[in-house]
Amino acid sequence: MYDPLKAKGRLVAFAGAVFVGGLAVASGLGWTSTSHAMPPITEEEQVPASAVQPALDLSEAFTNLADAVTPAVVRIETRRTVQSRNRQVPEQFRRFFDEESEDPQPRNAIAGGSGFIVSTDGYILTNNHVVEGANDVRVYFPDRRYFQARVVGADPFTDVAVIKVDVEEELPVMSFGDSDDINVGEWILAIGNPGFGASTQLDFTVTAGIISARGRGLRLLQNDIFRDPRFADDPSVSGYAIEDFIQTDAVINPGNSGGPMVNLQGHVVGINSAIASTTGVYQGYGFAIPINLARRIMEDLVEYGYVKRPRIGVQIQDVAAEDAEAYGLPSVSGILVQSVDETGPSAGALRAEDVIRGLDGQPVGYVSELQAEIAERRPGDSVELTIYRNRREMNVDVRLGEAPINNFSTVASERPVLAEERLGIQVEMIDADLAREAGFGEAGGVLLTNVARGSAAERRNVGGFLGQKLSKVNEARIDSPQDLRRVLDAVEPGEIISLHFVDRTGAERVVNVRMP
Repeated sequence: MYDPLKAKGRLVAFAGAVFVGGLAVASGLGWTSTSHAMPPITEEEQVPASAVQPALDLSEAFTNLADAVTPAVVRIETRRTVQSRNRQVPEQFRRFFDEESEDPQPRNAIAGGSGFIVSTDGYILTNNHVVEGANDVRVYFPDRRYFQARVVGADPFTDVAVIKVDVEEELPVMSFGDSDDINVGEWILAIGNPGFGASTQLDFTVTAGIISARGRGLRLLQNDIFRDPRFADDPSVSGYAIEDFIQTDAVINPGNSGGPMVNLQGHVVGINSAIASTTGVYQGYGFAIPINLARRIMEDLVEYGYVKRPRIGVQIQDVAAEDAEAYGLPSVSGILVQSVDETGPSAGALRAEDVIRGLDGQPVGYVSELQAEIAERRPGDSVELTIYRNRREMNVDVRLGEAPINNFSTVASERPVLAEERLGIQVEMIDADLAREAGFGEAGGVLLTNVARGSAAERRNVGGFLGQKLSKVNEARIDSPQDLRRVLDAVEPGEIISLHFVDRTGAERVVNVRMP
């Protein structure tokens, strides 16, 4: 007779035997050895916040500063005409082009930098070297919109430029500080918006450092002006360059030029301008233009389109230890007058071998410092100079004149920009030799040979199609460079263009690009 209780007992006993047997087998196979679980992770505070509170406060200050000022920092992209023999074709195709026999051809080169908005209606401060010679300037905003800009004025003697965009809404602006009030050792942030191109998106780089020194004269601007063909008839005008840089250890790299240097209150105290480097990249020395000087230059550029530059009318140099001893100076500081322009504003007031030690009651110790202080004034202003003459201190008054160096071009003469240059591509006709080299079966059509750095095409990774046929633009067949130009000329700015490519295997690809 079937007994359910006995049956249940036998089932339990069988299950237990199977379990024990399974453990034995698993033990023999090593399946029951100690597991390697994730170790416990602690999130306990290692150092009390009170012990590092000053550092935490500074970190929070940097964060707040970056949030407050980056909306007014913009990226500037420029195109300028250069002469080039090189068609920029890929290396494997270059032997098919007679580079050396060609005359230099004009082409548009693309470059970039940074800037910052100083008025709600669209005035932007940047460096002269960012926009110099540009025939096309575009400004990219933090929300990824971009606008064409015009150069209001640019000054190579201070490396300051003003550009303007026309927008309907009010723009965020930077707040100006007083660069005369900054001190060595003071914390600053250097902000830039340098990135352009598909592989270099570096928008809004913020670096921290301290003011390392003031009044640095690097002779960078003087050397540039000396080589500038606009001043070839009178190289001596390079002496009007104002180099009174603020030095910092905050990282400044190419592309950050024109961005703001701000203090811990968020006030702009300088314009990032240069680095001292043997490699072309940052090596610990960054330099900025004092904002007081930049503001004075900006005011003239906006009002007149050029700088009304004051001058004393003397040749000067920094005082050396030997000069201080020879002229009985109380310290090795001051500016030695070498000669005086007898028709200039200081004739009769200054003499050769005078030593200038002060301006309007404030000490000046270097040429760059005196030049920067004079540059912040206007022609016609009167200044009081404290000088040493015949081992005695005295004061003399000078009414500033105007330097006759303002008639020079600040914007490159414009030439028509071809549609393919706006897009940023270059093509070549495929002949029999090029077809064989590129791996195509027959001649005909055009080969993509170059994509300009920073162009609309480069930002859409069109460079990945170098060496391929450009077969169609939208629905139009492209059989020659003339076909491409004709099709692109009909495209309105802002329209989307579909570029169709065919590789040597016959595979087709398409990339969509917005026409600048």
